[in-house]
Amino acid sequence: MSTSRQSLSRRSFGRLAAGVAGAAGLGALGACAPPRGKPSASTPLRIMAINHVWAQAIQRRSEEFEDRIGRRVSITMLTGDQLASSYNVKLNASGTDVDVMMVRALQEQLLFGHNGWLTDLTDRVEQDKDFAWGDFQPAPRNASVTAGKVLSVPVVTERPALYYRKDLVEDLGGPPKTLDALMDASLELADRKKNFFGYVGRGQRNGAVSQWSSFLYSYGGDFVVDGKSAIATPQALAAYTFYGKLLAKAGPPGATNMNLEQAMPIFAQGKAAFYIDADAIYSNFLDPKISTVREKVGFAPFPAGPAGAHPHNIPSWSLGINKFSRLRDESWEFIRWASSPEMVAAIQADGIPGARASAWNDPKNLAAFPPELAETMRLNAERGIGYDRPRVLQVSRARDIIGRPLVAGILGEPVEPVARDANAEFADFLVRDNRHKEN
Repeated sequence: MSTSRQSLSRRSFGRLAAGVAGAAGLGALGACAPPRGKPSASTPLRIMAINHVWAQAIQRRSEEFEDRIGRRVSITMLTGDQLASSYNVKLNASGTDVDVMMVRALQEQLLFGHNGWLTDLTDRVEQDKDFAWGDFQPAPRNASVTAGKVLSVPVVTERPALYYRKDLVEDLGGPPKTLDALMDASLELADRKKNFFGYVGRGQRNGAVSQWSSFLYSYGGDFVVDGKSAIATPQALAAYTFYGKLLAKAGPPGATNMNLEQAMPIFAQGKAAFYIDADAIYSNFLDPKISTVREKVGFAPFPAGPAGAHPHNIPSWSLGINKFSRLRDESWEFIRWASSPEMVAAIQADGIPGARASAWNDPKNLAAFPPELAETMRLNAERGIGYDRPRVLQVSRARDIIGRPLVAGILGEPVEPVARDANAEFADFLVRDNRHKEN
């Protein structure tokens, strides 16, 4: 499966929180006692994962781990929808037939932790000196903590990259280093009558929020401040207005319907000068079967806004242990092995970005990436903030609310009244979401 297809399938996983919340209610299930007793030696250690290049790389190395623990390993790789449905069924039934779970710390973990479905790993990660928990980058490491407990270990990370056309920026002094410069260059290079756009990016109400987060942070804003909605602050209004103008004036028609699936091909087919999206999709622009710009594409760090350059640096996928697993010790050994310094270095050397600082600090682990991209990823990781969406139980609903002013700006409508209305709705949402956490 290509990187593109992997990226597309995992987007559907965002429906999980709403599905699980509906099936389980939002009542805490933490009181459910984990099952007792060990299964027989013939019972495999069962790992459920998204069909992703990281999971494929681990599967190819799984015999090494089987020899280490003397137990067979069964890795099931599913599409996003399949994984969501399986977790929904198994966790609601306190199922013991899954041990290690590949999860997204920023999408499902808060709900899973609230419901008592993930094992607390705090003592294991902090007391195991060889594991070196402090070696994980601060942003993804902090995202692994829910209510003071480490509930997952990050294995794949992601940041936004500025993809640009080298041939078009030569006369502009290179890729833009600030958001204002990005706006100016995008407007200058756009020729919409000829179906060429200065900028392309996500504009779909829910899906655009994660990429817009870096614009928000770089304008000095955030989703929530001191537990209260902050999406109508002057900083947030400025970020909404900027992003809306960028797509409205320099972007393609129908931008409000565009997510990754629609935006990426526009840049890959040479129809846009700039594109900001996940660095994990870079190989699509180097693939001659997909891209017409592979000799022209450049990579640059997220441009600085009024508050500086503050992109997100998130754990896109992490490993947790099912609370109901009867092989929790073996599950921890798997996580310990799969996210060890040696394994992260080896997998990152194959072009899959990990979460350990030591892997990023060793040049040989970056050789698989284009040099310009490797430096882009390194700088964005240093500057990064560990979340790209609000940290709430009902993530998809929150994104819908936050995305309303984005759509208004792209459509050329006044942003401020829509943002103030969305702010009131989000404030009420946060009150209800916090009540659910307390139940």
